[in-house]
Amino acid sequence: MRRFFNIAGPCNKVQHYIIDPATRLHGAENLIEYGQYFVIHAARQSGKTTYLQDLAQRLHAEGKYYALYCSLENLQGIIDPKDGIPEIVRKIKTTLRFSSIPKREIFAESADYNSFTSVLQTELTVFSMALDKPLVILFDEADCLSEGTLITFLRQLRDGYNSRRTAPFVHSIALVGMRNIRDFKARVRPDSESLGSASPFNIVTESLTIKNFSEKEIVELYAQHTAETGQIFEPEAIEAVWQQTLGQPWLVNAIAREVIEKELNSDFTKPVTADLVEKAIQTIILRRDVHIDSLLERLKEPRVRRVIEPMMLGEFVSTSSDDFLYTRDLGLIRVTKEAIEPANPIYAEVIVRTLNSDMQQSLQRSDFAYKMPRYLKNSKIDMTSLMQGFQQFWRENSAIWDERFLYKEAAPHLILMAFLQRVVNGGGQIIREMAAEKGRLDICVIYEGHKYPIELKIWRGEKSLSDGLTQTARYMDTFGVNEGWLALFDRRPDRSWDEKIYIRKETAGEKTVIVVGL
Repeated sequence: MRRFFNIAGPCNKVQHYIIDPATRLHGAENLIEYGQYFVIHAARQSGKTTYLQDLAQRLHAEGKYYALYCSLENLQGIIDPKDGIPEIVRKIKTTLRFSSIPKREIFAESADYNSFTSVLQTELTVFSMALDKPLVILFDEADCLSEGTLITFLRQLRDGYNSRRTAPFVHSIALVGMRNIRDFKARVRPDSESLGSASPFNIVTESLTIKNFSEKEIVELYAQHTAETGQIFEPEAIEAVWQQTLGQPWLVNAIAREVIEKELNSDFTKPVTADLVEKAIQTIILRRDVHIDSLLERLKEPRVRRVIEPMMLGEFVSTSSDDFLYTRDLGLIRVTKEAIEPANPIYAEVIVRTLNSDMQQSLQRSDFAYKMPRYLKNSKIDMTSLMQGFQQFWRENSAIWDERFLYKEAAPHLILMAFLQRVVNGGGQIIREMAAEKGRLDICVIYEGHKYPIELKIWRGEKSLSDGLTQTARYMDTFGVNEGWLALFDRRPDRSWDEKIYIRKETAGEKTVIVVGL
């Protein structure tokens, strides 16, 4: 059977095209060598399980350690340690049963499950004493544990760690999941949202993360398919995948699979082109596969909203806050030298479409008068006329829709983007650029090769207009055009609609900016 691009579960070299897992994370082997306990965290479907299973096999093959991979995923929701800790012991026992580690039958052979405060530590101590090599355990999905079960689990591991000079215990342990340990789902105190620095597992020496594919690794991954089938990925196609995914592993595999199996029906004589890649991306975005859907469910969480909403508005986001660290660890955002922004352009698109989906559906169902032909003149968009159409729509509908958005501060931006998406309706493209501390949100409508940059900005004082003109001019430079639009939302309650609604031309250097008051 030929190999394929995997988008469900861990990868293996026999069935799947795969980048060597050992290259995706560095430092774990050294920590194991030093007998350390550590955390590995990375976003969903970024390759954690693939890496752990490979690491366990490599450690075992080297012959210096016994290594056990153990998933705790099925313990989610068991919060009472009287139930949770015995289940963890049983899970380790079951995993050992199918491993090649010797004397596995003695683990939990006569465990006293009633002593839930010590049974895990006791059984790991007894088992470690029986082995002729140090034991390494890699706990996958560790952040599925919560509350009392999590706290008791961590305390027993810590006690075993601290007692290793007098009583043998596990040589090295990795806790692996989407979150760093400070955001494991537990409350040390009633008013605490996370473990924070009070974690009883503060023996952790280091927290590691699995990196995305580099552009070179995408080339290498796709080249494996070419070598086996002869099917070529055009350079422009690979560049498009890199630019849109920034190497997120699930997306890289999903796009290739969508093009090869769905668009080309596994006809390996046809090349993978940039146009096919773009079509596959739109399909994945609209289909909202499980990976994307589960990730975007997080947008409803208050902790995530407190980061994503100001980022959309271009406002300040503290990189030291627990909310920021949590949202970053989920894989929704990234930090560059310039800004905090969505983790990749595909996620940026899906974030917006998710947050304004109700608005889009409403516009789709209604007898919508604002359609693209109405705003076309000589195959170009009359953007000023289109923005006047939105002014009318905003005046008539903003009060109705404002309160329906979970992200209320960003509601104006979301409504305008839904409006533009409905007008364009597959006949063009909308590029969205959002980043914290930019003071605005940038979008560009592209239609028939023409580019129409628009700045979205909330009125925050007298400098809003002058700053907006400068920012719009800079954004116009990105696309090499001399005309742009500044949508300035005035949310002051004492302003009448007649005062807020206007359109006028301004200049910024040698460029023309159409200011659209809203």
